[in-house]
Amino acid sequence: MKLKNILIVVKDIEKSKQFYHDLFGIDMVLDNEGNMILTEGLVLQDEKIWSSFLGKNIVSKNNSCELYFEEWDIEEFIEKLERMYPEVEYVNRLMTHSWGQKVVRFYDLDGNLIEVGTPM
Repeated sequence: MKLKNILIVVKDIEKSKQFYHDLFGIDMVLDNEGNMILTEGLVLQDEKIWSSFLGKNIVSKNNSCELYFEEWDIEEFIEKLERMYPEVEYVNRLMTHSWGQKVVRFYDLDGNLIEVGTPM
């Protein structure tokens, strides 16, 4: 068995597709009416569809998981993030862990937690 995809719930698939393309270079593979498969195994699903499957409300910024990306030039990434998405909400701005890794955490447009760190 192998893990195939990671699915996140979004309010506006087109805006989210653009966000992940702009910041991470992730592109669309398949658009299936409210379910969009992107490269790197990321799937965006319309909030209305997910809510109907679960029969429950979506809890934004629940901080129970995160998408993790690595970037060598993290300062340049943060400049791009702030230039393209100045409204982004940070969980923590650029910091350096005791083991030397630099990381930044922020929410995407729908409150999904993202961490970007330098490779270890």
